[in-house]
Amino acid sequence: MITPSSLPPSTWPETSVAHGAAEAPATERDLVVRCNNVRIIGEGPQTLLFCNGFGCSQHIWRYLSTPLANRYRVVLFDYVGTGDSDLGAYDWQTYNTLGRYAQDVIEICRVLDLHEVVLIGHSVGATIAMLAAGQEPSYFAKCVLLTASPCYLNKPGYYGGLSLEDVDQMLALLDVDQHSWANLFSGLLVAPEHIPTLGEELASYFCNLDSNVARHFARVAFLADNRADVSQLLLPTLLLQCADDSITPTEVSAFLMAHLPQATLQTISGVGHCPHLSAPLETMAAIEAFLAQPSGNAIPAPARG
Repeated sequence: MITPSSLPPSTWPETSVAHGAAEAPATERDLVVRCNNVRIIGEGPQTLLFCNGFGCSQHIWRYLSTPLANRYRVVLFDYVGTGDSDLGAYDWQTYNTLGRYAQDVIEICRVLDLHEVVLIGHSVGATIAMLAAGQEPSYFAKCVLLTASPCYLNKPGYYGGLSLEDVDQMLALLDVDQHSWANLFSGLLVAPEHIPTLGEELASYFCNLDSNVARHFARVAFLADNRADVSQLLLPTLLLQCADDSITPTEVSAFLMAHLPQATLQTISGVGHCPHLSAPLETMAAIEAFLAQPSGNAIPAPARG
């Protein structure tokens, strides 16, 4: 059952109720917005919707979202069960695939009547963005996928970067010691040469995750194989890849380029898996250059028989 939680008044003003009058029942829009902790900043003509990486809240985008809000309308949210979303709405049987998280992205667009949206996703959030745009392209204009991977596991004929043994060990540590796992995993995402506070920030997100959500979401994310869905993304797409990323190797970007009909690959000089943290200026410049390009038309989806 969804239990609405309050949003910052500056972002989503509450409806005033006259003294003595009964409070109006929450609308579907209210429920979706509060359940996913949706926030809107900026009033530009183009809408950017950000999809967080695994375990992170919308705050992770602040180096991009704050300056971009001067020129664009920026939509931020938290996946159900993470950040300041409604934890009570989380159900492991419902959120058993990344496609279910993609449905929430589509639902946000529908209830807010958003169109021509540019989806910007990082890591697992890039896969969620890819799935959302593939399922309901009518809401979206372009996609920007940061360090995206449709499958983290090595498979026959495909190098995802991680063996099943690697992932099993990571998940086993998460099951018994979330704090140690958070520090280990954040160290994999942020290169040693970056300032220590970046790794500490990521570790804090992972430590603050509800333990049951963390264990389940990690399995859904890191055991997923969405390679078959890649070609369904027919929109103009920018792939941003770091020069040295231990989680998403260059072979994954090559796979995406081979299967995305309208993709452009740009390699950022930064090291690590989180360019929006480690190289925000270079990342923002790449995004804005891509947004400035004419949209063109999405490739028509094949007829469903």
